[in-house]
Amino acid sequence: MSPQAYLEMAQTEADHWWFRARRDIVAAVLEQLALPPGAAILEIGAGTGGNLDMLARFGTVSGLEMDAMARRLAVAKTAGRYAIADGRCPDAMPYRPGSFDLVCLLDCLEHIADDAGALLAVRSLLRHGGAALITVPAHPWLWSRHDVFLHHQRRYRRTALTTRLGNAGLCVETVSYFNTVLFPLAVAARWHDRLRDLLHARLPEHGVPGEAGGSTGTAMPPALLNALLYTLFRSERHWLRRGTLPFGVSLLAVARAV
Repeated sequence: MSPQAYLEMAQTEADHWWFRARRDIVAAVLEQLALPPGAAILEIGAGTGGNLDMLARFGTVSGLEMDAMARRLAVAKTAGRYAIADGRCPDAMPYRPGSFDLVCLLDCLEHIADDAGALLAVRSLLRHGGAALITVPAHPWLWSRHDVFLHHQRRYRRTALTTRLGNAGLCVETVSYFNTVLFPLAVAARWHDRLRDLLHARLPEHGVPGEAGGSTGTAMPPALLNALLYTLFRSERHWLRRGTLPFGVSLLAVARAV
């Protein structure tokens, strides 16, 4: 991601509705995985460390992060409680095969050019029966300046993600959309970004108000709105415990090494 995106993440991920609710949803899914006591857990793309405390509820956590600034922010945020290694997936992984019971890529895979190679690397890191938990942005047609600002390589179709996991030798247990309740708002925001870019392209001499702010949805909203969005988004954890959701802004997958 861009340095500005990492700085925004470090400042907002503790309280921003999207980060908080995603952590709650991921935790609800992890509660159902029956991980072994003291499970060895790796987060690839640990970023500025916002997920590490949540993951530590389920075992012993390590992080992998290629960006030096993000690693420094993560170490400072977590007071050095976790080993956050310098590395890159899939070609610079400082771990032995079969080292982990759980590997998480939480909105990381879409940043990796060789996502097929990354999933093969994830498969090699897992012990027999170990799980991979992956979240990615969904629907290529939702591509917008939001994705450009965050340096995404792609957005995923459900079938494409399922196929990539299977091709990596992982046994897919579930692939579900999520961020479903707020899907209409997200679509409106992305099309707003597209319209703003179109206006800017046609009228460059006038500029477009707010164009330097990255994209719609990256800033911290007012407190009451933030609380409402958090409550709505995190409610999906109950549905994902029971099954899958038919559409949404993102995809969540669980797959096993067997």
